[in-house]
Amino acid sequence: MNINASLFIQWIPFIVLVFVTMKFIWPPIIKALDERADKIKAGLTAADQAKSQLADANKKIDEQLAQTRNDSTKLLSDAEKRGAAIVDEAKKRAEEEGAKIIAAAKAEAEQQSVRAREALREQVAALAVKGAEQILQREVNAGVHAELLNRLKTEL
Repeated sequence: MNINASLFIQWIPFIVLVFVTMKFIWPPIIKALDERADKIKAGLTAADQAKSQLADANKKIDEQLAQTRNDSTKLLSDAEKRGAAIVDEAKKRAEEEGAKIIAAAKAEAEQQSVRAREALREQVAALAVKGAEQILQREVNAGVHAELLNRLKTEL
């Protein structure tokens, strides 16, 4: 056999093997590699989307935290103002009550003073009558001299 013929005969199974490989084996391998590349690309796209969603979520969380801090600061400020207003209102009411109590005490003291003056006038009038009685050495009729006694009370 000749080398050329043997080489030609060897080329025939090789070409058949290449043809069978390209027709039946190579397409499923290419298809599997393409599917894998698509899955990897989809995974990378999903990872990028997840990263952007995570960044957006973190941004929203930071905004909400800032808003919550502002709201809580405002609420604390309002509560402090309301507390101060309540304390001021309580002080004002206490001062008003104190003023009412003082006014009532002054009025009571004035009434007691008036009563004491009246009692003192009556005692002075009685003493004056007794003194006059002793001076005149006779008994003075209080019913007859009531007008005189009343004038004496008002003068005292």
